[in-house]
Amino acid sequence: MQQLLVFILTSKEQSKQKWCEIEIIIISGNTSISMRAIYHALGLHMHQPPRNIELLLRENEWEAKQIVLCYERPLKYVKRYEGIAKVHLGFSGILLDQLQDEKVIKTFSATVDLRRMVREYPKVKGIEFLGMGYYHPLFPLIPMEDWEVQIQKWKQRAEELGFHANGFWPPEMGFSMEMIPVLERTGFNYVVVDNVHIEPVKGGLKREEITYKPHRAVYNGAEIIVIPRDRDISNAQQSGLNPEWFEHEVMNKTKDCEGNCLVTTWSDGENGGWFRQIHEPSGFWGHFFAPYMEKVKSGALSIEPISISEFITENPPEDYVHVQTGAWNVATTSGYDFCQWQGSETQKKGLEEIWGVSKRFHELEKSGKLSEEMRNTIEELILRAETSCNFFWGDAWVHRVYEDTKEAKRLMSKIAVRGS
Repeated sequence: MQQLLVFILTSKEQSKQKWCEIEIIIISGNTSISMRAIYHALGLHMHQPPRNIELLLRENEWEAKQIVLCYERPLKYVKRYEGIAKVHLGFSGILLDQLQDEKVIKTFSATVDLRRMVREYPKVKGIEFLGMGYYHPLFPLIPMEDWEVQIQKWKQRAEELGFHANGFWPPEMGFSMEMIPVLERTGFNYVVVDNVHIEPVKGGLKREEITYKPHRAVYNGAEIIVIPRDRDISNAQQSGLNPEWFEHEVMNKTKDCEGNCLVTTWSDGENGGWFRQIHEPSGFWGHFFAPYMEKVKSGALSIEPISISEFITENPPEDYVHVQTGAWNVATTSGYDFCQWQGSETQKKGLEEIWGVSKRFHELEKSGKLSEEMRNTIEELILRAETSCNFFWGDAWVHRVYEDTKEAKRLMSKIAVRGS
């Protein structure tokens, strides 16, 4: 058998060039030709805990400035490479609220026009937004009764600002199959999950096909498209990379992936010096993204940026997978369990507190004793207590859970006394 790999420049549209790989296999005089293209979906996750920007303004204004500038750069660079750049963004609801806070807007007015920034984002082609829980909860660790309200609250706030989402980015990439019916019910077409948790329902899929193809997943009759995130390349996106290394790594990892392949990378977009670098040529946007887009623009790259929605429209998934419950890898944890958020007794007790208060609230809600105003107030306190950041930092922030649940329990006790 003789095998020859060549790259040719084809034209999908008159104004759009892309590289395709043609594999020519010669067996006993017979020639077989197959064509494939490698696509890249780049995603960034944006979130700040409740009141955190205001807190940083009091305690570390320089850090606050570094962080807030991170929220403007996707807008600036995608506009610079209009028609070429494709970026996926997920903003938590509580972050959107902080970016609309008048005090925050006024403080940063000399640095960035936050009001204009938020207004412009939904109008920019090349940016695809993903939904999440309003207060950034780790869904598998909070009561299922609170899942839909966290999502609907995000949708309401985001859509008021013009942010519409087809896909869902689970906070901390914490996903379980039980989430599928809620995601389908709330109108999401796909969900991004870490590739290490994905297994085929039937055998026969190579690891490359699992990681670089979209799939379908079904739970209790509900269905959603699963988009695998490449964990290894995403780690590099978070810490530092250049276009040459990226291209080499992608082509090497996808060499055994047949047909059109989708490499999905996702990382935080405002954490670490790589993203917060004030000197932009030394950070993610100047050192990696701009040169990457220049190579795409010149036709010198064998990878094409694409939106996830566009890819799954043109390449509908056929294979079914099962996703093991888990999260992404952070700090020294693997994400195969949730020890980052529930590894200590303090964290576990904080989660037990949330479950107990939520259960009591839903029981009281069903009794009909709550006015709409009181129901909304108590619900808000519980949802805020579920913020994943309350558990991420070991025991340091767990006390914030009790600050909200204490008030929720006080209000519920008042209702219970009145109703007795």
